[in-house]
Amino acid sequence: MIGLLCFVLAVLASPFKSKLRLEAENAVLRHQLIVLRRRPRGRVRLTNHDRWFLIQLYRWFPSILKVLTIIRPETLVRWHRAGFRCYWRWKSRPQGGRPQIDTELRALIRRMSVENPLWGAPRIHGELLKLGFEVAQSSVAKYMVKRRGPPSQGWRTFLRNHAPDIAAMDLFVVPTIGFDLIYAFVIVRLDRRDIVWTNVTANPTAEWVAHQITEAFPWDGAPGYMIRDRDRIYGAVVTRRLRAMGIRDKPIAPASPWQNGFAERLIRSIRRECVDHIIVLGEAHLRRILKSYARYYNETRTHLALDKDAPVSRPVQRTGVVRSLAVLGGLHHHYARA
Repeated sequence: MIGLLCFVLAVLASPFKSKLRLEAENAVLRHQLIVLRRRPRGRVRLTNHDRWFLIQLYRWFPSILKVLTIIRPETLVRWHRAGFRCYWRWKSRPQGGRPQIDTELRALIRRMSVENPLWGAPRIHGELLKLGFEVAQSSVAKYMVKRRGPPSQGWRTFLRNHAPDIAAMDLFVVPTIGFDLIYAFVIVRLDRRDIVWTNVTANPTAEWVAHQITEAFPWDGAPGYMIRDRDRIYGAVVTRRLRAMGIRDKPIAPASPWQNGFAERLIRSIRRECVDHIIVLGEAHLRRILKSYARYYNETRTHLALDKDAPVSRPVQRTGVVRSLAVLGGLHHHYARA
């Protein structure tokens, strides 16, 4: 009864369907009858031609899903998607020409172009040839990083190229056991963060600071620029001494200690790792402590900014027994193989 009702409804709706749509549905019905007649017994067996026929009709007339009985609509949709993947896999097949470049080589080309913004495709191609990579220059140009503007170095590279000619100096106070204040003076180079000079005094003057600068740098090893704050201790005597040594004086802006960040960071390390854990007895005691810490800071202590190396580069030791050497009476330790 339900089948008869469905047939009547289909007959009533048939005048409103297009002629091509009706012919497609009739073709599907006839093909299903052919498949059923072809089956000797058991499960229906569909060939690739049957699947191709149904998929093509489904592409043109999706409404044929309503008249499919020997297979589920989900099965036909799955066949269509599988055919779509096979088609585009066939379209994307290699058709001769140059062999494809490995992913690692493409990544290396991009890395070289990023790390060397002033290099073009010929330069990178030459480097790859020296590394044993057989690749065309046009392929190198294809996989390079595309830039919107002209090539230019970054700020990190610019600062690294100028850091060897820049030094910074500053003063900080340390209380003694008698609650007196002793002034410590430090000079640091920005290139390797090494402490160039340390000294202490109870009564700092401009003449004393100028003398420390002279002692810190030989005449042929002075930096090109000296960063300092605007403390009154740096008087005309200091500026004349800097000018005489060929050092350009670079005072920071008023109330801007972050502009002398290297010296401020060094002083923070000295306080946190040294003088905050020691009761200073006097000038000689503090001078000896700072010299010991400066030697540890330059030759042993690793720095994150230097890729975990010391300012005076430490060799890697791979053989021998690890020994522990006390620094500052055991406040720190230096480990080496012997």
